[in-house]
Amino acid sequence: MKTETSPLLWQPDDALIRSCHLTQFAEWLKEKEKIDFSDYHSFWEWSVADVARFWQRAAEYFEVQFHRPYEEVLQGEQMPFYKWFTGSTLNYAEHIFRMRDDSRPAIIFKSERHPLAEISWGELAGQVASMRLWLQEQGVQKGDRVVAYLPNIPEATIAFLATCSLGAIWSSCSPDFGLNSVVDRFAQIEPRVLFACDGYTYNGKPFDKREVVSALLERLPTVKRAVLVPFLDADATTAGLRDTVLWHDTFRADAPEVTFEPVPFEHPIWVLYSSGTTGIPKAITHCHGGNLLEHLKYLHFHNDVHPGERFFWYSTTGWMMWNFVQASMLAGATIVLYEGSPAYPDLNALWRFAEEAGITHFGTSAPFLVACMKQGIRPGADFDLSGMRSIGSTGAPLPPEAFDYVYDHIKKDVWLASMAGGTDVCTAWVGGNPWLPVFEGEIQCRCLGADLHAFDEEGRPVIDQVGELVVTSPMPSMPVFFWNDPEYKRYLSSYFEMYPGVWRHGDWIKVTSRGTVIIYGRSDATLNRHGVRIGTAEIYRAVDKLPEIADSLIVNLEREGGNDYMPLFVVMAPGNRLTDELKQKIKATLRRECSPRHVPDDIIEVPAIPYTISGKKMETPVKKILMGFPIEKAAKRDSTKNPEALDFFVEFAKRL
Repeated sequence: MKTETSPLLWQPDDALIRSCHLTQFAEWLKEKEKIDFSDYHSFWEWSVADVARFWQRAAEYFEVQFHRPYEEVLQGEQMPFYKWFTGSTLNYAEHIFRMRDDSRPAIIFKSERHPLAEISWGELAGQVASMRLWLQEQGVQKGDRVVAYLPNIPEATIAFLATCSLGAIWSSCSPDFGLNSVVDRFAQIEPRVLFACDGYTYNGKPFDKREVVSALLERLPTVKRAVLVPFLDADATTAGLRDTVLWHDTFRADAPEVTFEPVPFEHPIWVLYSSGTTGIPKAITHCHGGNLLEHLKYLHFHNDVHPGERFFWYSTTGWMMWNFVQASMLAGATIVLYEGSPAYPDLNALWRFAEEAGITHFGTSAPFLVACMKQGIRPGADFDLSGMRSIGSTGAPLPPEAFDYVYDHIKKDVWLASMAGGTDVCTAWVGGNPWLPVFEGEIQCRCLGADLHAFDEEGRPVIDQVGELVVTSPMPSMPVFFWNDPEYKRYLSSYFEMYPGVWRHGDWIKVTSRGTVIIYGRSDATLNRHGVRIGTAEIYRAVDKLPEIADSLIVNLEREGGNDYMPLFVVMAPGNRLTDELKQKIKATLRRECSPRHVPDDIIEVPAIPYTISGKKMETPVKKILMGFPIEKAAKRDSTKNPEALDFFVEFAKRL
């Protein structure tokens, strides 16, 4: 893709630039630092030239409540062994409740089975205070782990805020995770309390999970008490579940107002997990202070969320975007939750919900937007989206055609704030910017305080060339550690093995000469084709243009003698067949859009593409299966959204 030819799709108007948080921060800094930022690039350069100074100013600007002041902003000489705001104490949840406003709802919720409902700030505060008291009565203290096996429902938010207020450590999985997958995660951190649901509904079908909950209690011996949320069946009981009470039986009318335990800046707030598709998931541990500063920064400066706006991101409790939704309350937003399938009863479900809930900031995944595009959904014509300011996209690279689709068929004046980051930092490295235009296929900017670059094979930063995504300066939201990794062996091997002292994230990116960023997919799933590295996202961008193809996955298998075999697996759109003519069309498209090296050796129809539970294509596990790895070593079915999709590749491998 040639960035100089990428069409301009959107520009901020003067009113947005004047009113946005980024401008307010720049004006505040002008007085404090005596610097006049003439453009965003100079602003970004200042923010990474002295990261300690930037984050100190950010903490001052947001008036972070330090119960004990910090002694030094940054200590250390090499990543990951830095310490931020040493000596200070604070609490993340306290900063959420600082934004309480009884004139607006705290939460808006809807599910496949439940009509839209609102929860006031008064109700939220009362329920959090009551749950906090119950947790204390169970002996939960600062540093104890509280885990949840819950859908994306208000009860999960309430349980998290109560846990966080105590300084206990939160971790969650969605109920579509299988038993072994949940145990692989939670057993590592030895939880004291479990919140769980009786079941959930997806695509109109009920899924009873009480047997899984019972098995979890048997396999998590450190759990002393459990709380069952009757979500599928309002009359569900705790029969057969040890040490378990019903959600509504935990509440006390005499609970005092919620208070907040000050904890050290680096004290763990939650444990997130890597996908775990090929081994035990990494238990990525984040801290109160680091996530507080990062979320304040991103949601204000890069998402421009204002008090009273309604913030939605389609997610489950097993994806870091659920944590990010909770974080929008730090900016005074009402969080908007949806539980269920985004395609039930049809692909208009979320757009219909956006109109009903009056969503201001609509967040989704790139595959969802591509699916809407391919099915010809026209939300802008069918729904009132007049209050929608931004559309966020993440989870996979968003192809240029989907950018066009947003502006052609969703909303012409919407701000498309594509972003990329990950579980590893619980935020985005690159994302939206209310000062800058949106160009087709490009993310607007590198985020403030993120010293991000594209490195070539010699470890040198390059512009307008594809390279490894690296971060060369520390950020406060980098993990404080991995659980049960006291010598940092897994931590170092995950991020610092290729470039010592430099964070390598595992993505191919291009930083353009105008400061935008293009993501080309995971570098650990790179196609090394005749010595030339190809990002899988390039293939998908081209194939996504073909209406006959619903989905695709590509891998490259290196063979003896320097040869390789690169098959493209495709799922056909309804009513289409993989004919010889279509195969030629696919190859011609890849040759024209990319290069001859991008043309696969074979094109094979499959019933489905396997995905992780968080919605990422399982390229590396499929490659391992095709290389002859036993299925149990190549992929973990419990960590797969649709494990039956692996069966085709297991059988196909036998024929290679």
